Amino acid sequence: MLRDPALIPLSQQHHNGLALCVLTERALEGDRSQATVRKLASKAIDRYEIELTNHFGIEEQLLFPLIERELGRLALIDDLVADHRALEEMIDQMRAAPSAELLEKFCGLLRSHIRREENDLFQDVQHRLPKDVLASAGKEIDARAVRVCL
Repeated sequence: MLRDPALIPLSQQHHNGLALCVLTERALEGDRSQATVRKLASKAIDRYEIELTNHFGIEEQLLFPLIERELGRLALIDDLVADHRALEEMIDQMRAAPSAELLEKFCGLLRSHIRREENDLFQDVQHRLPKDVLASAGKEIDARAVRVCL
């Protein structure tokens, strides 16, 4: 699927989130020791603090309100915001009591969340939003997006 340039910074962050999930799940397949779980939880927390909070903020403060103004309220956006809150709660739980099960749950939700944004929301809105409106939003998205090398 070809992504509109305005949404590419968010898609790049999605790629990083999926990579985190793959690396975490592979590591857990080989070693579920408490030391490994703590290390993986620390990486997930770091990624959340560095990139996911930025990503959620861009979506909730810029992209989602724009979509609502232009296209009306979408139930999918309510679901995606609920996912943001659930992921935040899991991060808080990881800070207090990391576990392999919690990491797996976090990765499962993050993966499904990203796929819904990419395959459903982004695919839809890049065709339905006026090009000039999306391009203008894209400049702000690009300016605000944190970029991280894995």
